[in-house]
Amino acid sequence: MRVIVVGATGTIGSAVVTALSVRHDVVKVGHTGGAFHVDLGSPDSITRLFRAIGAFDALVSTAGVAKLASLDELKDADYQLGLSNKLMGQVNLVRVGRQFINDRGSFTLTSGVLSQEPMKGSASISMVNAGLEGFVRAAALELPRGIRVNVVSPPWVTETLIALKMDPARGMPATIVAQAYLASVEGAATGQTIDPRKLAAE
Repeated sequence: MRVIVVGATGTIGSAVVTALSVRHDVVKVGHTGGAFHVDLGSPDSITRLFRAIGAFDALVSTAGVAKLASLDELKDADYQLGLSNKLMGQVNLVRVGRQFINDRGSFTLTSGVLSQEPMKGSASISMVNAGLEGFVRAAALELPRGIRVNVVSPPWVTETLIALKMDPARGMPATIVAQAYLASVEGAATGQTIDPRKLAAE
């Protein structure tokens, strides 16, 4: 399959590219790195991306920006950042990308553990992540031509915790998280929120 990975140069994205490349032709997309570039906050940029790449069989997005800050610190612009970038950016990958994806193709988006397990400072991110999961459940009911859509909800990633100088013990290595994306691309599920922790435990 020809698989687009948006966020291909990030921690999770790089691991997803490695996992997919064993059996698939991977097209790497980043904000500034990768073979192609995209600004998730710009619908025009997303449209240009798909026109440049053309037909494909699957898309994985591990990209998206949202602000981590307390309720007192979060401003309108901080909420709007998450809404326009991580939420609508990934939603628009599906909305625009469905015109270019092949029959029985799939989209796999990324939310995150903070949708179900919030922490202080996560109000904006938790909202965006939950919105993505709701979108996927509903969009799966309407996509034509056998097209599937799922969202992976990663836990904290070990490499990210180390970079933030936080305790890595509660994290999951990116290589294991990547298996959830592989399962979405190669499986038959649609409308699902996939938790890599549950998948690894099976």
